[in-house]
Formats: sequence, structure tokens, C-alpha cells
Amino acid sequence: MRSINRWGIAAAGVCLQMALGAAYAWSVFRIPLVKEFGWSIAQVSFTFNICWFFLGCTAALGGFWLNRLGPRTVAVIAGLLWGGGVFLSSFSAHKLWLLYLGYGIIGGTGLGLGYIVPIAVLVKWFPDRRGLITGIAVGGFGTGALISAPMAGELMRTVGLMPTFAYLGLAFGIVAVLSGLFMQNPPDGWHPTGWQPNAALLSQRSDRDFTLGESLGTWQWWALCGLMSINTMAGLSVLSQAAPIFQEMGKVSAATAATLVGVIAIGNGIGRIFWAWISDMTSRKAAFISMFVVQAVLFWTYHFITSPTILTLATFVIVMCYGGAYGITPAFAADYFGPRHVGPIFGFMMLPWGFAAAFGPLLFAWLRESTGGYTQALYLIAGVMTVAIILPLMVSPPRGHKVATESPLVGTPQATA
Repeated sequence: MRSINRWGIAAAGVCLQMALGAAYAWSVFRIPLVKEFGWSIAQVSFTFNICWFFLGCTAALGGFWLNRLGPRTVAVIAGLLWGGGVFLSSFSAHKLWLLYLGYGIIGGTGLGLGYIVPIAVLVKWFPDRRGLITGIAVGGFGTGALISAPMAGELMRTVGLMPTFAYLGLAFGIVAVLSGLFMQNPPDGWHPTGWQPNAALLSQRSDRDFTLGESLGTWQWWALCGLMSINTMAGLSVLSQAAPIFQEMGKVSAATAATLVGVIAIGNGIGRIFWAWISDMTSRKAAFISMFVVQAVLFWTYHFITSPTILTLATFVIVMCYGGAYGITPAFAADYFGPRHVGPIFGFMMLPWGFAAAFGPLLFAWLRESTGGYTQALYLIAGVMTVAIILPLMVSPPRGHKVATESPLVGTPQATA
């Protein structure tokens, strides 16, 4: 550890997140699974809900394990579980329970354990670019479907539905494990040489590092959970049904819809970086307010859209806002509770997030099936987003009595900036 390039660690973190973020391509499997095995839309969609629920629940576990086992070990375990779960799904023909177990429970557990690793590691390596680096870290997760959605579509056409899960599981597992081997923390208190936070930056941050127990006792922790959960419920509802929406509202083919899912996945990744950068330039609060306003307008008007081009553009913007919360919230948590324990603190935020991630898409799919359209579901989300604009206006940093240490440790290894 004489000389460490922190951008190399960041690149490995993005690759890890891209392998995990391939889960966003789930919607390309919905129609093939319904047609081939006769399962209902709600039954197939529930696989995605289970996966995201376990992601939320096990992210908290991943946060705890980071401090005990180290980021490299947690990342490798996560890669094996995610790849193995998707591979196991290749044996689920006419066995819905096995699809739930493989892709949902085992795969979702791998996602949760792995998702938290690059975030917790990189926020410590980049105290000078906290918002941007968390945006980059989770940007890989958001763009995972850019590669996996078209790949899955092509594999289903050439080798069939079930073998596609096997090939993808092997690919996801290999990439995640190899990337995870590069995950490591800097020494405690490390800062880039010569960097010190200015007064404006300090005014948006807590004055000390909070433990997990202390953070749970603040209303700000619950407010940040609410911000991320509401944003997730809205964006993930559309994202989980993206391919069917393009086919049913935009009247495009299944192959075109799969391609468009990959296109909007770019918005997921761009949004995580763009909104995180905006939050660095303005504030985390201002970025969240802007995202909520944009989404409220789009959800109120979304059901009027019939043009495939405009539908893709509107969905792209929604997905950008959806991804933005994942870029901002880890930096928000590090600002408000300090970077020392950000792994378990942000990981624990994924627990309430998991309920929103499971409930939102499930309700959206149920309303689509029961009403025959998307209008009621879209109006419900629009109303929630409109009311929720007040939440980011209320939050402010918690203040303690112990001033956080800002100076780097003497004699610690240096990283290239």
C-alpha cells in the first residue's frame, strides 16, 4: 500500500456495480416468462419485488460486515451469490418458487451485500468529491441494464429463455468477483494531500461522526430514508415495467422495447452522476427538490403520451431522477452523520427502502392488471410526489458536541488524486 491510485479503485467499483445493476434488465423477461409458462403479470413481477426487497434487507447486513470482514471479502461473497442466484434461475421452468428463490432471494441477497461496498469504500477515498464519487459509484449500478438488457434479448432469441439465465449468471458472477478483489479502505482519517473543507461545505455537514445507534435516534436519518424511499417507489414502478410500457403505450416490438430498456438505463446511470454533481454545486436539498418537482410534472402527464420517441424521452428523465437519489443519498448520509460509519448507516437505510422498492412496483403491476391501463397508477405516484416536495425543504444537519477530525493522519499511505 505504498502508493494507491484511488481512481483505479473507483473504476473497479463501477465494474462491480454494473455487474450487480444488470438486475434492472428484469423487465425484458416479463413477457417471455408470461407467454412460455402461463404465469400472470403479477406473479412474474413479484420476482423483481422479492429481489429488491432482499437487496434492501441485506444491504444493512453488508454494512455491518464491511467493518468486520473488510470490503474485499463482502464483495466476493456478493458476486458469488448474485451470479449463483441468476444461474439457479435457469432451472426454474414451470417452477415459479425456484425463480423466486434463485433470482429473488439468493440474487437479491447478493445485490444487497455488494451494493453497499463501493459506496462505503469510495466515500472515504474521496472526501473532496463526495457527491460526485457516490454518483459515479452507483452510476455503474444504474447502467448495468445498458449491456445486460440487449444481451438478454439476443440470448433469448438464440439459445432460449432458461439458458439465458445460466449464461448471464456466469457472466455476472465472474465480473463481480474479479472487481470485488480490488475493494479496500484507506486508513482512518485519510485525506488527499493539501485538501481542507471550506466553510460553505462544513455548513452543510454535521460537526462529528455519528455511530449507527446515534444516527437512528435522529429525525434526519428517518427523513433521508423517506426521501430515498419515495423516490424509489416512483421510479422503480415505471422501470420494472419499462419493456411492457414501451410495447403497450408506444406500440413497439419486443426487440425494440428491449433496446429501449437499455437506452433508459443510460438515464439511470447519468442521473446518478448528474444529480450528485448538482448536489455538490448547490446542495443535497436543492437537488432533491428539483427531482421531485420534475417527476411530479411528468407523472401527471405521462399517460397522455403515445409517441414512442416522446415516451422514451419522458421515461429517460424519470429514470434520471430515480437514479439521482442513489447518487445523492450516500453523500447526504456522509454529510449528516460523518464518513466513519457510513457503511452501516447507509446500509441500514436500505431496510425501509426495501419495503418501498418491493411495494411500489407490486402495486403498480397490480393496478395495471386490474384496471387494464396505467393511468390510475401514474396518478397515484404523481400525487405522492407532489406532496413529498415538502420533505427535502425540512431537513438540516444534526449537530453534536464533538467536532469531527478533519486533518489527515501522519505517515499514512498516499493515494494519487
